[in-house]
Amino acid sequence: MNRINFLSFSVLGLFFISCQNQPQKEEVVDRPNILFAIMDDVTYLHMGAYGCDWVNTPNFDRIAKEGILFMNAYTPNAKCAPSRANILTGRNSWQLEEAANHWPQFPVKFKSFAESLDENGYHVGYTGKGWAPGKAANEDGSPRDLLVNKYGEFTLDPPTTGIANTDYAENFKAFLSDNSTDDPFFFWFGSWEPHRGYEYGSGIRVGEKSLEQIANDQVFEFWPKVDSVKTDLLDYAYEIEYFDLQLGKMLDHLDSIGELENTLIVVTADNGMPFPRVKGQEYEYSNHLPLAMRWPKGISGENRKVEDYVSFIDFAPTFLELAEVKEADSGMDSITGLSLTDILFSKNSGVINSSRDQVLIGKERHDVGRPNDQGYPIRGLVKNGMLYLYNFEPERWPAGNPETGYLNTDGGATKTVVLNSIYKPETFQFWEWSFGKRPQEELYNIAEDPNCLVNLAEDNSFEVLKNEMKTELLEKLKAQGDPRALGNGDIFDRYPYVDPKSVDFYNRYLKGEEVSFGWVNASDFQDLSKVPTYQQMLKEKRNQDIEKK
Repeated sequence: MNRINFLSFSVLGLFFISCQNQPQKEEVVDRPNILFAIMDDVTYLHMGAYGCDWVNTPNFDRIAKEGILFMNAYTPNAKCAPSRANILTGRNSWQLEEAANHWPQFPVKFKSFAESLDENGYHVGYTGKGWAPGKAANEDGSPRDLLVNKYGEFTLDPPTTGIANTDYAENFKAFLSDNSTDDPFFFWFGSWEPHRGYEYGSGIRVGEKSLEQIANDQVFEFWPKVDSVKTDLLDYAYEIEYFDLQLGKMLDHLDSIGELENTLIVVTADNGMPFPRVKGQEYEYSNHLPLAMRWPKGISGENRKVEDYVSFIDFAPTFLELAEVKEADSGMDSITGLSLTDILFSKNSGVINSSRDQVLIGKERHDVGRPNDQGYPIRGLVKNGMLYLYNFEPERWPAGNPETGYLNTDGGATKTVVLNSIYKPETFQFWEWSFGKRPQEELYNIAEDPNCLVNLAEDNSFEVLKNEMKTELLEKLKAQGDPRALGNGDIFDRYPYVDPKSVDFYNRYLKGEEVSFGWVNASDFQDLSKVPTYQQMLKEKRNQDIEKK
């Protein structure tokens, strides 16, 4: 062998050895199928994989054990329609015009990733709750489904009146049977559970649970630790378990047809649990959601726990990348989220990408019930275990007006207990935490205070950190074109609420019109002028403010 050939051979050999020593992404021959399973209203803590012992979720736990459990997954907006719009578009709420609100007219200009996948060789469909509630239409006014094809033909007799009669698993099978060309598929399993209302006591009666399963320290600090609250929690737990059971049926079917190994399974929820101070708000338990992913042919490693902060706007670019659809060819408006493939293809746990150290959150109008159908605008930054919130209109009621039933909190046993707390000074704080007015700025150490009860924004020793987070938040919002940060936030209140029975609810109700909703109880309506405890506590607070000045 001459010197030139020897050197060439040696270099080539070293190159192959070097390649073998480098971490390699497992080669995937086919574009993956995607099963996206989303619960309706679940806080991240209430899954077995996160350590909860009074909710049984073996199928979610399996996904986490055989793939990745995300420890810091957040929705940008803790309400159904805007959160789902974030998922489908890869954009934050304030970048979605009308779709920032609940019950909006979805703008024609924003294409969903599901519509794009459908145009790029994927078999696309869903069952149960898709993007909702709201209305979507094409430019010519014809009906539009952001998830393309609905499968709802198969129904069943549900175990309780609070559970939907949709047979999720059978509809999934029907969807797969329709895939005559054997294309890769995207399927959205939108469980209606555990959205309210619940059949009170069903967790004990049907789910065979007991009050002793929930210790007092497992009841969030901002609720009274009473049996009716625990019963409400067990009803919520039973509906989560019902979702998990349907998920298990889908996994079994995928396994039986040989599609389980090349299916990316994503399991999450749209926003936090439908209880006071959680759903519809922007605290830790409102936005921090469960997330697990499994995909043996693509995800590197098993039983990984990832600490990176990820946002729901990261789903769309991830799915497009895995489907080999370039953003420029997707037909979608520019995507703000970042693909999660850096995490999927790593073999590590902990922090994978140190730049993923924060998420932005916020909200505009959710449910109505304020004068002129106004919302309660908030923007927030979650970063390195801290949560900063800026309330743009602190004079408004954050959960909706008392006289119209606090409509941004679903009616139920826990809401009733908390509302009744207003009548005694010793329990008044429970009412105030969930329904009272708030200061303009809030800052919480969510690592030490996940209940978000100690507002550090009022502590001078945190003044520098508070101002740093506020500055960073507003700079990012302005860069993303947020009308609220740019001084034109009133536009969100002017977008119409498309549910006709809800429009101008406040004035119609005060004029004596009979208006009602399924998610509010008659006892939820309060006239605070007739509540002596509230008047007394309000007076004391005003005196304290005067003394501070």
